[in-house]
Amino acid sequence: MPEGDALFRFARRVDGALAGKTIVRARAQGPGPVPQVERLIGVVCVGARSVGKNLLIEFANGLVLRGHLRMYGTWHVYRPGQAWRRAEREARLVLEVEDFVVVNFSAPVIELLESRALPSYPPLAGLGPDLLDDNFDPLEALRRFRDPLRADLTIGDAIMDQQVMAGVGNIWKHETLFRCGINPWRRVRHLDDDELLRIVATARDLLRASVGKPDGRGIARRPEMYVYLRSGQPCRRCGTRLVSARQGVDIRYTTWCPRCQPGEGEPASANSLVEP
Repeated sequence: MPEGDALFRFARRVDGALAGKTIVRARAQGPGPVPQVERLIGVVCVGARSVGKNLLIEFANGLVLRGHLRMYGTWHVYRPGQAWRRAEREARLVLEVEDFVVVNFSAPVIELLESRALPSYPPLAGLGPDLLDDNFDPLEALRRFRDPLRADLTIGDAIMDQQVMAGVGNIWKHETLFRCGINPWRRVRHLDDDELLRIVATARDLLRASVGKPDGRGIARRPEMYVYLRSGQPCRRCGTRLVSARQGVDIRYTTWCPRCQPGEGEPASANSLVEP
């Protein structure tokens, strides 16, 4: 699933193509509900921005398109007449201005909303602070981690809860916890505030660096992958063989270093095989 940094980059490209320009053609198709995007024809696009894993495209008539990519969706930007890199039947949304064509492929969620409804719209109103927001509040993220309903969650699950902080997915879960030396199977209640704040700060640094914003050390390039998709390979810090096990409601594999990320409560099924 594309994560907060990927959505930020998508939004930057879409904004560059559409902001300040009039929509000359618009169409959408299923599966699922099809928004009445014809209402956007002749309307100026105000801009595009990401909110966690959501992309919002706003228009001067008070409407906004919301897209959520889930696992397989993507956004492409083309010049008029340029060949598309995916089949037209996969297009969920097409927006055209004079000099660009913006296409969403395969997103399960494309919907047209009123901008004034965004603050109370459940998929957005319930989100935690966005890690890529320049005004991100780490103490608010800590407060949400400390919700009693999350006390018994593993940190590997809780860090991806978008109601705690928006933007972390499976990739940055792995890399954040490794850099913090935190075992992904530790329960939130067993982590002190300093450990949780270090997790928050590290996740934010990783996402910022990934999109070209300076992290806490002034580095602005995509970080190296230490553990993600590296089960069975030697740890790049200590040489210990990385292990993995299924975790979370979607039972995807989580990989960690037993030496760099020690902890109790690891599943007996942990192994050092490469994830499928």
